[in-house]
Amino acid sequence: MFTGRAIGTVLVVIALAGTLAALIMPSDMFEGNRASALARAGWQDDGRGTWNTKYGPLTPMDRDFIRKVRAAGLWEGPAGRSAQERGTTKSVRIVGNHLVDGHEELDRRAISASRALDVSLPNQPTGSQQKYLNDMDSATGKEFDKILVAHLRKQHGVVFGLVGLVRDQTRNSMVRSLATRANAIVLDHITVLEDTGLVKFEELNDVK
Repeated sequence: MFTGRAIGTVLVVIALAGTLAALIMPSDMFEGNRASALARAGWQDDGRGTWNTKYGPLTPMDRDFIRKVRAAGLWEGPAGRSAQERGTTKSVRIVGNHLVDGHEELDRRAISASRALDVSLPNQPTGSQQKYLNDMDSATGKEFDKILVAHLRKQHGVVFGLVGLVRDQTRNSMVRSLATRANAIVLDHITVLEDTGLVKFEELNDVK
């Protein structure tokens, strides 16, 4: 039978082991979570390193973020106009209004940042973005609503991760301002998309 002193010794050992684990695990878990966040965000390194600007250091992730803001508008703006014109419900047409207004603002901001920071921007949707638009163009009626909401909600979820990562890590004041505004606009878009009642949450991890 254990004495009171023996039991106390065991409890102290357990407590010390727990403390050691707490000291070791957060660092490993933090690095793992950060690596996962970077992978999920999917930003691309242009291989040009960090630039010094009057607004602060400009990293490859900063530059890719500016480009992705511009690229998002190249397909989400047209998708929004389609939703305004072809949405079969008021909630889908509201999505269209928010998309058009939000991306007009973000596009202006991205262009302004690109000029100030000497960052090249895309002028056409990517292949996958064009496919999203083609899917919408070929659909009619309520099927159009479903396809539009499905594509937009999935992609907004992806970009939301990048916005948060950039807002957290950037040391460039102009990029930080763009990320702050993008955070609010992307969250607004996610909200109105979910308000349609057409989001299938079980499919959101299946991003294509």
